[in-house]
Amino acid sequence: MNRILKTSLATLALATAASFAQAQDVTIRVHHFMSQKAPLHSKFLVPFAESVAAASDGRIKIELYDSMSLGGRPGDLYDQAVDGAVEAVLTLPGYTSGRFNRAEVFELPFIMQDSVATSQALYDLIESDLQDGEFEETKILASWVHGPGVIHSEDPVTKLEDLAGKEMRGPTRLVTDLLGELGATPVGMPLPKIPENLSKGVISGAVVPWEVTPSIKLAELVNNHTEVGGDRALYTAAFVLAMNWDAYEAMPEDLQAILNAETGKALSRFAGTVMAEADIFGRSKAEGNNIIQLDEAESARWIAASQPVYDRWIARAKEQGFDGEAAIARAKELILANQ
Repeated sequence: MNRILKTSLATLALATAASFAQAQDVTIRVHHFMSQKAPLHSKFLVPFAESVAAASDGRIKIELYDSMSLGGRPGDLYDQAVDGAVEAVLTLPGYTSGRFNRAEVFELPFIMQDSVATSQALYDLIESDLQDGEFEETKILASWVHGPGVIHSEDPVTKLEDLAGKEMRGPTRLVTDLLGELGATPVGMPLPKIPENLSKGVISGAVVPWEVTPSIKLAELVNNHTEVGGDRALYTAAFVLAMNWDAYEAMPEDLQAILNAETGKALSRFAGTVMAEADIFGRSKAEGNNIIQLDEAESARWIAASQPVYDRWIARAKEQGFDGEAAIARAKELILANQ
């Protein structure tokens, strides 16, 4: 075989291999704990999957697995992404208490002002400081927060004293800490457990944003809903869409570029917008119930009562080797920059 023919065959082989690599399809399974009716599934993940499929001409397929259908508990989700049990997960870092201490700053009481600005601020912090730190075990595709936390209760809560002794569900360490300072008896549990535990009398109320209330029919289970007045939220919780590093790095470079373009800060902003819009819808489903809005004076009492939560968080931050007061100032600065 002459040299020219050998060279031609080698070139053809390389071109064929490159073409095969270019045509390689990628499937990303996204596992999460919510139902298909939840806005983060139907209004966020479904459009995201469709957008990625369109941008990649169908070469990236995102499969959605809701309601922990692939097994495990909500608190296991992040490690499922770390270990490669699935390619990606949607989860709350707060479900693994004490692991994501710097990101937790956005969950401190009364820091959040609106979900869109705070979602972008959270992504900015992860991109600049935390992707190579707390979140180094996964690639964070997006991060966001939900809208203002609302107290949903069997009995009306019109003032601080009304929480005394009430068993109230909280989603994360900081929220349960806050509930304790406000006089309630905090009970930590994942979102899907709320209806059952309300029905059994294990809890007398729960704090969740409006957006998730329709998916668990909360407005049918309790009649009272208390909102904090002013421009601050009682609390929020952070979410991440996290991907296994090996799965990401195994993707062809052109597909990595497409996925990168479809994720990041823009996707985080979209998630925050979905949260805000879903709050409006969720609140509308409680029409006819007793919706209580605390005035500024009463809200100020709640803010003052939350100070020990800050003090303990700052003390823990010092033990973990970072400046908690500086972290709080940085979070507020990032929120302001994204408004």
